[in-house]
Amino acid sequence: MECLDCDVLVVGGGTGGTAAAIQAARRGVRVVLVSEYSWLGGMLTAAGVSAPDGNELEAFHTGLWGAFLTELHQRHIGGLHHGWVSFFTYQPKVGAEIFSDWVAELPNLVWISGQVPLEVQRTGDRLSSVRFSDYTITATVILDGTELGDVLALADVPYRWGWELKADFGEPSAPSIENSLTQAYPVQTPTWVVMLRDVGEQADVPIIVPSSEMNLDAFKGFLDGYDPEQFLNYGRLPGDRFMINWPQCGNDYGDRLNRLIESSDARREFFQEALDHSRDFACVIQTHLGRRYDLATDMFPNDPMSLGGGAFALGPYMRESRRLIGLTTVCEHDVLPQKDGNVARLPVDESGCSDAIAMGNYPNDHHYPLPESTNLTLTPKSIRWGGRWTGTPFTIPYRSLIPQAVDGLLVCEKNISVSHIANGATRLQPVVLGIGQAAGMAAALCVESQCQPRDLSVAMLQDALLTDAIAPATVVPLFDAIPRHSEWGNQQRYYLNHPDHYPADGYHASDPSLPNVLKANQEEPHHHALGDRFLGRFQRQGNQVYQFEIKEPEQHANQPLNLVTLSVLIEQRLRRLSSPCELMLFGTLNVSGNWIQVRAFQCLSIEPTMNREPNTRDGIL
Repeated sequence: MECLDCDVLVVGGGTGGTAAAIQAARRGVRVVLVSEYSWLGGMLTAAGVSAPDGNELEAFHTGLWGAFLTELHQRHIGGLHHGWVSFFTYQPKVGAEIFSDWVAELPNLVWISGQVPLEVQRTGDRLSSVRFSDYTITATVILDGTELGDVLALADVPYRWGWELKADFGEPSAPSIENSLTQAYPVQTPTWVVMLRDVGEQADVPIIVPSSEMNLDAFKGFLDGYDPEQFLNYGRLPGDRFMINWPQCGNDYGDRLNRLIESSDARREFFQEALDHSRDFACVIQTHLGRRYDLATDMFPNDPMSLGGGAFALGPYMRESRRLIGLTTVCEHDVLPQKDGNVARLPVDESGCSDAIAMGNYPNDHHYPLPESTNLTLTPKSIRWGGRWTGTPFTIPYRSLIPQAVDGLLVCEKNISVSHIANGATRLQPVVLGIGQAAGMAAALCVESQCQPRDLSVAMLQDALLTDAIAPATVVPLFDAIPRHSEWGNQQRYYLNHPDHYPADGYHASDPSLPNVLKANQEEPHHHALGDRFLGRFQRQGNQVYQFEIKEPEQHANQPLNLVTLSVLIEQRLRRLSSPCELMLFGTLNVSGNWIQVRAFQCLSIEPTMNREPNTRDGIL
């Protein structure tokens, strides 16, 4: 047994834990990161969900999330526009390489893989060390970045598991009484992702062998409402690979979910069943769609800690965890938009300021196998923006990372203090990356300031996140605040200090006290590649529904597509565009999604000159 000592110990190498360790080490403190698997990144890599959801708008590409996207774009020749479930689909191993490279750059960060926590030691009300099979590690601050909140359980830190009723938090979507859904599924169902490949029409690959317990009825209707191409293109990846993470009679698995926290043997039993369920689904897909589809066995490494590997993710995609009982609990009303607005209110602490430290904008999305899930109707939190549906933004308060009575501990994964209902919005990859970055920064600041997490100045933490030299992070979501602008940090601080001024529509322009800053924002150039050139006819079909019929290039002629954008500058101009009209536009065609992501355009019926150079200052050619 080797004994180690460090400033910050991060237990778990998932999305939040990896972000926390990198951020704390970049701040300069001594960090040990202990992961179960040989890949870092969790949902984004080892769990195979390489089609992230949420925080897709360009104004939200900040912090480690924005840095991760930048690296993906640089490393993936051919872009990230392959599937229709996400704007960013990529090979999981590329994501794992990014995190591994970031860790390797930090000499004060020690990464140990192949270990899980076995015991947590406390000194009074403070966590002091964690024992693994080969190590005992003592730290000033310990972060729980495990997929299921294992440190919370080992340290006897109070947590929640299961549903809250309407009487608990007054959540509009919470059930009033226990029912068949709450009893059958105490948490959202995990998915063991499997990867398929297309080897061509003339191929006749080996038959995928199902498990001995295969239940064909579980997959009946998986294609209802979708043709085979739509189904496969949901999670299409580069290289004719397909991420199979399909919620409709697919590979979500939820039989006796309490086994996940009963014992290590019960958890392993559940994991094996979930993996077998995914193998069976792959067999069903091959049976329905043909022997040209095979297991993509080159996607994941062989890992002694994993039941998966090859075509199967190293671990399951866990949507829900044990959830800390913290200083505050993020509830459904904290993620829903304000009345007649597009954003949730900012969280406010006892000082009257906001303690927001991370943000997300995904809709509230819950996964349970049918038919019980028909009993749950969630309050909608989506808006039309940029020609498509997206989620309304919300923030995560620092207080939700801190236990009520235990010191020396922060959480940094899906194990934050959050209700079961709100977890459907807070669990997504970009949100958890932001939570991890904030937790890692907080832990480093606690070491520097020689204080406990509950005593840390939130303003100091927020300022450190906003001014980080490598990956400054948004904590207040604004649709029209461009992070590259010199006044971006001041805008963020303004609303943190005056949360009552935060505009309900999410647009900085709505605040009359800061008009000049917005004007500067509008003039900020964007620097993304413009993409390919298209000529065609634009027509508005409804609110935020933009149709475009291509005339050039000829191979796509007469093909009706939707126009979408992630840029607020393009979004504003598409809303004002005359309809119908002829357009020349630059962007990226996503065949799977049947859309063009617009980078810049010119209305030819108004400005017929086609020889001018593209002007990227305002998105108009």
